[in-house]
Amino acid sequence: MAKPTLSVVVPVYNEEEVINESYRRLTEVLEQTGETYELIFVNDGSRDKTLPLALEICEKDKRVKVIDFARNFGHQLAITAGMDASSGKAVVVIDADLQDPPEVIPEMVEKWREGYEIVYGKRIKREGETAFKKFTAKVFYRFLDRMTDVDIPVDTGDFRLIDRKVCEALKLVPEHNRYVRGIVSWLGYKSCPVEFERKKRFAGTTKYPLKKMIRFASDAIMSFSYKPLKLATLLGCGVSLLSLILLIFYAAFGQLNPVTSLIILGIFIAGLLFLCLGIVGEYIARMCDEVRNRPLYLIRKMHNFDKEED
Repeated sequence: MAKPTLSVVVPVYNEEEVINESYRRLTEVLEQTGETYELIFVNDGSRDKTLPLALEICEKDKRVKVIDFARNFGHQLAITAGMDASSGKAVVVIDADLQDPPEVIPEMVEKWREGYEIVYGKRIKREGETAFKKFTAKVFYRFLDRMTDVDIPVDTGDFRLIDRKVCEALKLVPEHNRYVRGIVSWLGYKSCPVEFERKKRFAGTTKYPLKKMIRFASDAIMSFSYKPLKLATLLGCGVSLLSLILLIFYAAFGQLNPVTSLIILGIFIAGLLFLCLGIVGEYIARMCDEVRNRPLYLIRKMHNFDKEED
């Protein structure tokens, strides 16, 4: 079977309310491109009717393929699995919730035809999100830009098109705590943005609550920067210097109460030490994940691929 021009990877987790509309919008747009394509849904351990609905679509349309994970492995690994299984000359990653509009894909394809190997969607407006979500997202992207040593475009998500050579290069980076958009930027291929307005979810609720966002942010920062470790060292030096200055100050003005001063300084220094140990611990935990060398993900079954696997 001839390989398609486009592979569209759609990670899904509890998206029963939107998966049919997502399929409809995507196929409508992809048909308009005039390119051959495959649509890969990656079921990331959904607990609702997402998988049966995806399989119904799969039965009706042989261009639609389904990867069913053995359990929930997370959004970034679902993206990775879809890319690994794709066969197109270019791969598009898009979420099922339709916040990133499929109608932007033809513009991405056009940029790819011009010679760009990575075409990423850049959000110029975010609809249907709380002020808190917009503020934290803005702070996160700019903080990440300052903290990392890799030029990761701000206000961008995983919605992007990558060339086959980029997809193959990604397979050479088998990190477990993955920040895919950061890895893609680290690869360094020729890239450009396509601007769009992010819409509110078609249905359902966000799959990135605050707890997951914090985890996601820590993976992003610690995967591409050692600055937190350097910051911990600077904090240690700063506190030591501050403690010395305070002791000299109180001694000079005759207001030094040994017991009180030692208690306050002891609590402050202990808190700082725990902070520094926590930062070091996060890096060590990630090192342990890599040393264990477990598979990134496990697949229960693949549907509509040339060779189906159980």
